[in-house]
Amino acid sequence: MAMNWKQLLSSKRFGLEDYHDPNKHDRTEFQRDYDRLIFSPTFRRLQNKTQVFPLPGKIFVHNRLTHSLEVSCVGRSLGEIVSRHLTEKYGEEGGPYIGDLGSIVPVGCLAHDLGNPPFGHSGEKAISSYFSEGPGLPLKEKYGLTDAEWQDIVNFEGNANALRLLTHQFGGHRPGGFVLTYTSLASIVKYPYESTYITKLKKAKFGFFQSEKASYERIARELGIVELEPGRFARHPLVYLVEAADDICYEIMDIEDAHKLKLLSTEQTVDLMLDFFDEDRQKRRREHMNNINDVNEQIAYLRSSVVGVLVSECSRVFNENEEDILNGSFTGSLLSHVDERVFKAYRRCEDVSLEKIYKSQAVADVEISGYNIIYKLVDHLVNAALEPDKAYSRQLLTRVPRQYEVTVGTYYQRIIAVLDYVSSMTDIYALELYQQITGISLPHL
Repeated sequence: MAMNWKQLLSSKRFGLEDYHDPNKHDRTEFQRDYDRLIFSPTFRRLQNKTQVFPLPGKIFVHNRLTHSLEVSCVGRSLGEIVSRHLTEKYGEEGGPYIGDLGSIVPVGCLAHDLGNPPFGHSGEKAISSYFSEGPGLPLKEKYGLTDAEWQDIVNFEGNANALRLLTHQFGGHRPGGFVLTYTSLASIVKYPYESTYITKLKKAKFGFFQSEKASYERIARELGIVELEPGRFARHPLVYLVEAADDICYEIMDIEDAHKLKLLSTEQTVDLMLDFFDEDRQKRRREHMNNINDVNEQIAYLRSSVVGVLVSECSRVFNENEEDILNGSFTGSLLSHVDERVFKAYRRCEDVSLEKIYKSQAVADVEISGYNIIYKLVDHLVNAALEPDKAYSRQLLTRVPRQYEVTVGTYYQRIIAVLDYVSSMTDIYALELYQQITGISLPHL
């Protein structure tokens, strides 16, 4: 059975279901979601979390905060374009919120990176490897974790952690976490299945921990999201727009940052970006560039042009494949179905990024340092949470904020609570705590 927009778009709030108000107000429920995220300390902390490059010295590059804000802008454009198409197609049959996609998609875009630990993907790897091949390996048998719980931990995933962060009732907080609308929450679940499907689907990622499985199933049932098999669902359609906005921004903005850091020459960068256009449009863009004397502004102009092309192509692909998206049969990302010229240019950017950016010395240095910092923090904190009566454990646990209930519940819940704490840290906070617990630095008296 295909999904339908009338059910998929809901203003019901997670954790406040009994107080659901279906009436429209001056500020929509989805705009409230957006504002709630913007004003949250969780979102602000992204300003000190590495995106790709080391956090700025003399040259300002993207961190996770600026990245998320830019993704939300691109997501708004995608949502507006698709919303106009769907409104024209369905009219009132699309439900009361069919015209609000330009407000809903940016919410998912703001939230998509909230669950990532410090130091980018290196932090995720450190957490996973601590349990899969490090000192945490014996913990499954020692503390009786189930196979599904263990899969959550050895495949720790920022996407799944984002859903937990947004829905879990942390100590002293209200039920429902951020109490966002069901539709906003569903829009961030890029991999809508539990960790036990990783091996079966040959995927490296998943969408929710065992601790949030019931929560996601409740969201999916409410919105009529297709369940493909037990524990695995089709994507909510808006996930494709959030994913496209993220893919557009991280790839194109990384190229721009690499140019500022002189990892790519101006000639290389211009060539990569002009590759998205046919000869006639390339000529017009070169003419426009001749009116700009500042090299960085020339690159910024080309970047904005490329983003415009990608937004147009991704929204076209969504609209043309809406039926397959609604019945859960659409495969791949929107970007994988764009015009051949645009797709080849994007893939070329990916190849250059892999070789020139992600393997650069500066990026590698941060990843190595970050990996060791997170690995050591997890080691100390997990052992303290599992054996809280030891003398050192009692000392260390005084550093953990009360909202992270690391000594409460099952051993699985304690480990997940520790990972909540670690993943919430900024790069600087993680570094300072690492230095203190290892004795590298002492606090000033």
